[in-house]
Amino acid sequence: MALFVDTHIHLQLPAYADDLSAVLERAAEAGVRACIVPGLEVESSRAALTLAERYADGPCRLYAAVGIHPTEAYRLDAAALRELRAMAAHPRVVAIGEIGLDDYWPRIPDRGWRCAEPEEQREALRRQLDLAAEVGLPVILHDREAHEAILRILAAWVEAEPPKRGVLHAYAAGPTRLDEVVALGFAVGVGGVVTRRKATAVQEVARSVAADRLLLETDGPYLTPVPYRGRRNEPAYLPLIAETIARLRGVTAEAVGTMTTANAVRLFALEGCCDGVKREREGSKVEDESERLALS
Repeated sequence: MALFVDTHIHLQLPAYADDLSAVLERAAEAGVRACIVPGLEVESSRAALTLAERYADGPCRLYAAVGIHPTEAYRLDAAALRELRAMAAHPRVVAIGEIGLDDYWPRIPDRGWRCAEPEEQREALRRQLDLAAEVGLPVILHDREAHEAILRILAAWVEAEPPKRGVLHAYAAGPTRLDEVVALGFAVGVGGVVTRRKATAVQEVARSVAADRLLLETDGPYLTPVPYRGRRNEPAYLPLIAETIARLRGVTAEAVGTMTTANAVRLFALEGCCDGVKREREGSKVEDESERLALS
């Protein structure tokens, strides 16, 4: 069986409150060995860490990321930053995130909820990037219609004290910015959008990105892949994403799983979560196709 890591899923949200254990059982049956649960603000970061402690062992292990989402950036005061720093020291925390920029929601006048303004978001991003550098963790980045600004900030961050590492989750900047992202040293997360017939830009990214920079994610409960679009997303659907990417790249889903799992283990230092990666790669067919994927 192919092995997978869901590098971005919000299992702490109410959508999973009634059946999380069953969700993780289905994930394990589908070959998902680990999930990373990112925070959206301090409270949900605490909740992500609680889940990571509760499900530290078992067939589908959970890890946490802690951070404040760009639309919630006005919440990043000194006390919040202190709490994020304290949580980041926990061994189950593997990244600072979900952080980044979102230029879409501030432009929606009737959204009905408070959204951080662009300048608040940029300041919060810089402060959380500094925190990631301080504690030595990778970053999980949200970028919605803010490609130019986020890449400019990341370039300055990387240049100040390399090496820095992280992933642009639910990557949406298209193939034209891909070389720039890779040159900065970042991975790209590809999720359920790639299964949609009209998502040609995301499909081109999935086809062309260097294999050692590709990660799989669901972003559950959102962005559910075809044919389950409209339902709650969950990690058991990750193989559907891998199968679509495999068709685009002309390899097997097992090869995509092997390569992206190795990438996740390396980027997030997921010690001990996916011992089967080595065993999978010992099979000649999977190993050959993984090498082909790495070169494609």
